[in-house]
Amino acid sequence: MTPEIIIICLILLIMVILFVTEALRVDVVAIIVMLTLGWLGLITPAETFSGFASNAVISIISVMILGYGIDRTGLMIKLSRKIVNIGGDDERRITGIISGFVGIISGFIQNIGSAALFLPAILRISKKTKISKKRLLLPMGYSAIIGGTLTMIGSSPLILLNDLLEQGNLEPFNFFSVTPIGLCLLLSGITYFTLLGKYVLPNTDSEKSQQSEKDKFFELWNLPKQKYHFYIPEKSPLIGLKREDLGLNNYSLVLLALKDGKNITYAPWRHTVFSEGQILTLLGTSENVENFKNVFGLETAITTSYLDELTGEENAGFAEIILKPRSKLIGKTIRELAFRNTYGLEIIVFSGKNQDLKYDFSETKLNAGDSFLVYGSWGSIRKAGSNGDFLLLHDLEEKELKQSKSLVAVLCFAGGIGLSFAGVSLSLSLLTGAIAMVLFGVLNIDEAYRAVDWRTVFLIAGLIPFGIAMENTGTASFIAENITNFATGGNPLLILIAIGALATFFSLFMSNVAATVILVPLVILIGVDSGIDPRGLALLTAVCASNSFILPTHQVNAFLMGQGGYNNSDFIRAGSVMTMLFIAISVGLIYILFV
Repeated sequence: MTPEIIIICLILLIMVILFVTEALRVDVVAIIVMLTLGWLGLITPAETFSGFASNAVISIISVMILGYGIDRTGLMIKLSRKIVNIGGDDERRITGIISGFVGIISGFIQNIGSAALFLPAILRISKKTKISKKRLLLPMGYSAIIGGTLTMIGSSPLILLNDLLEQGNLEPFNFFSVTPIGLCLLLSGITYFTLLGKYVLPNTDSEKSQQSEKDKFFELWNLPKQKYHFYIPEKSPLIGLKREDLGLNNYSLVLLALKDGKNITYAPWRHTVFSEGQILTLLGTSENVENFKNVFGLETAITTSYLDELTGEENAGFAEIILKPRSKLIGKTIRELAFRNTYGLEIIVFSGKNQDLKYDFSETKLNAGDSFLVYGSWGSIRKAGSNGDFLLLHDLEEKELKQSKSLVAVLCFAGGIGLSFAGVSLSLSLLTGAIAMVLFGVLNIDEAYRAVDWRTVFLIAGLIPFGIAMENTGTASFIAENITNFATGGNPLLILIAIGALATFFSLFMSNVAATVILVPLVILIGVDSGIDPRGLALLTAVCASNSFILPTHQVNAFLMGQGGYNNSDFIRAGSVMTMLFIAISVGLIYILFV
């Protein structure tokens, strides 16, 4: 054992302690480790910062942009709606549907790509069903990792495996050789979270992450949160009346939108006439809404979920605007401005002269600095904020969907994945797809930069040099040889367990490709000496190189950590059982098939 190996082992021990205790954030730990290796001279300065230009980091940056671009077109809204329609609000059913889809897709595209594709849909499902995103994202991420074992192109270790076998004069595997193992692993993962999810997954999101921008508005302005949709039947006394004749102020209600056939009008004007078949969307307390419904003989609309989508955050929402000094509107009343007709916005609360007014403020004269909580389409809100009279207090860049760019976004995503199938490196392929989204107007370059979670980037970039140091100093080979020598000559099952555990351990702290390159030649020799089929041992190594669940060091786990607001303890709790289950199933099937 050399001094360099001792130092690497000490750094590894300290890193594990910091990860487990969470004394420092994981990205900070990774940066400290990276700099420590450089200062100690265990790797060169170029190797110290090589992680930032690595295939893994560029791939993660690219899929973040690609996933964001897909979400900006509204495609994930449709997908999330379909999943909710099938799974309802049953957490186990939704988890099973998502995990199955993601796992199967990961058998044919890189798992980080499938995770990025489904991430926006899951976040929307979480909002819609009120199921914590922490309880949905982790099973999806684990399924994406496991899905890479379904085919011989599903993960980098399996892609590399056949080349290593040919170098050892062994017969390569065909495309679906690993599929029986991968299917059993995927089914076990889905079953694990279906049965034990309530025990091993985080219970709730933090209060801050749960609270949407709309909820913050309602809490700040003390408003009811629920929207109600009512259908105007044939003999309703509402028919023929104008909005201004209703006296909605007397009911303490706000009319947010009016749907007439296929058309929807946000913030209907006061001269709008009601007719049979229209659907009203009201904001107010249940008691006041019920009173209004009974007076005018309204019926509860049947397609509530569809109407929630039309009036929800995908298409419209709430924002705060302030009247600018020297505005030409100062001194005028809201009625004089015909505010709804002019701006297409409904004023929910008016705040001026040290008082907040709800429902009845049409005759109030405007002063500089008056603020309004308004509701309307994102386009109308943007227009009001850019006309020179009002200051918009919110960035709407991410609010408006670009549905016309849906096909372009899909082609960019598919093109990036397709290039990787053609033999182009994954990072080059995905980044090409990401920049194509910018060039074709799916998103602009500032949005692309904002889509990147830099915490994840620094975590992966900081850990990659540690893997390099393990290789360069011989630490990886030293650990592998000592463990496998201990198992050699023993029971074949013990040998398989040792190899599976070793590949799993290496995958936590170095790239799974590097782990495969180091271990496969070694296990082939062990197979020859022990009489166990070397191809089986090599396949076990490549499969278990994807057994990375305990820490957020795998690309997929790192990608989801920031998005889900996870701590290391969340991965340790859920990943420990999954890791043991993965090894048990992999070892058991390899033993049956090859020993």
